[in-house]
Amino acid sequence: MTESVKKGMRVRPIKHGTVIDHITAGQALNVLRILGISGTSTAVVSVAMNVPSGVLGLKDIVKVEDRELEEEEVDRISLIAPNATINIIRDFGVIEKYRVDLPERLEGVIKCANPNCISNTKEPVISKFVVNKKPVELRCIYCDHVISEGIAEHLI
Repeated sequence: MTESVKKGMRVRPIKHGTVIDHITAGQALNVLRILGISGTSTAVVSVAMNVPSGVLGLKDIVKVEDRELEEEEVDRISLIAPNATINIIRDFGVIEKYRVDLPERLEGVIKCANPNCISNTKEPVISKFVVNKKPVELRCIYCDHVISEGIAEHLI
């Protein structure tokens, strides 16, 4: 057994890129979808799912080489993984680390689950939601419909 296996290292370090840690267990594939990473992508990506965590019990981790996230991507990730941390890596070292922060309002990010909502008609209306942080709930400003579960399924 190698030294790195004994210490619990499951994936190799990256030279440059982003590590998204403390993702809610089971949400790593949704994070990849948010980032537009599919099986046909050329990006070097490492995914660890259901990794033991002292804080969360279980967590997921996503490492993406040679890419730093856009603010909109971080906002979307915060919806499905409100405890996630973003680590910016350069020359194998963490140069910046921060926790995601749910915005107070979202525009054009989530589709309202209410089929009768004006944002789901042919009207030129952008979906808008007010965000409650604990627990995570999204309230449509047009119809007051609340989304609290299955948020990833409503991402635009």
